[in-house]
Amino acid sequence: MRRPRKEYAVRAVVFEQFQTFPSLTEIDRPVPGPGEALLKIAGAGACHSDVAVYREFTADGPASIPPPFVLGHENAGWIEELGPGVSGFEKGEAHLVYGPIGCGHCKACSRGQDTYCENVASMPYLAVGLGRDGGMAEYMTVPVRNLVPLGDADPVDAAPLADAALTPYHAIKLSLPQLGGGGRYALVVGLGGLGQIAVQILTALTGATVIATDVKEDAMERAAAHGAVTVPGGPDQVARIRELTGGRGVDAAFDFVGASGTIAAAQGSMAQRSRLTVVGIANGTAQWSFFTNPYECELTNTYWGTIEDLHEVVAMYRAGQIRPDVQRFGMDRALEAYELLESGGLTGRAVVMPNA
Repeated sequence: MRRPRKEYAVRAVVFEQFQTFPSLTEIDRPVPGPGEALLKIAGAGACHSDVAVYREFTADGPASIPPPFVLGHENAGWIEELGPGVSGFEKGEAHLVYGPIGCGHCKACSRGQDTYCENVASMPYLAVGLGRDGGMAEYMTVPVRNLVPLGDADPVDAAPLADAALTPYHAIKLSLPQLGGGGRYALVVGLGGLGQIAVQILTALTGATVIATDVKEDAMERAAAHGAVTVPGGPDQVARIRELTGGRGVDAAFDFVGASGTIAAAQGSMAQRSRLTVVGIANGTAQWSFFTNPYECELTNTYWGTIEDLHEVVAMYRAGQIRPDVQRFGMDRALEAYELLESGGLTGRAVVMPNA
């Protein structure tokens, strides 16, 4: 028999202890503090980073994410209540949440890049859903600085934009100099949630031929539907990619896996004066030598993006240029969403709707 809910209680998916699957439980409804808003959550995306937090991290890991806290760093919802000193927002307005929260006063935070906060070691958390209570709950609080207006756009499908679109957008934006001009090629390695949106962003922002590669046939079919030329993984993967470019190689590559094998495949596909960005965090390593690296080919990495980037991502979403492939789950099925994420049983980004 279902027990009656406590007054002012809300349901939430809570990471309660290290290396333990999260629980669906009740917590006190949060109260917005100064400079904050209470958001009624429309959608919260389930991300592989969440799985890493509750499966892989230990007490010896990052000091700023000790449990317990509510998961969910991809969030969108409606303004429900404003904290002291906040004005300029109306109840019911839909907003997307920029997840990272830095110190707010270092150079990185001043340019809206809280992901690279210079004082991260002294911060009590990294982001909403990463040390601070996130959006896998009926309500969450967030600094109003981190709210990006959605207008009349669907906030449920918008939720994954906060990471699954922002992260590739930032990496692609930094690589636009390599992709400007005719006859350019871009390579997307790994066609999960981020890779699929990366194909859409590249198609919308550049005239480059987009080559996409993965080991999953259905993932390549979805990428092809968005305009990519697909190459399956395998022993002749690099040769086929180079063949598509006339032997020259690609001008920009984005590895959304980050394993040693995928990094090596991307490295083997690069042209001179190109840029390879490793976005995935599978902790792979790269080998480099002067005689195998194409001249002036850059190897770099990026992490998440800026608040300004997220405003631009929302503009693309509202214009219909990008559209996350979403699988919706009610709050009663929130844990099932994580189970499917872990088992590889999802075909799109799982979005939990706590208030459906």
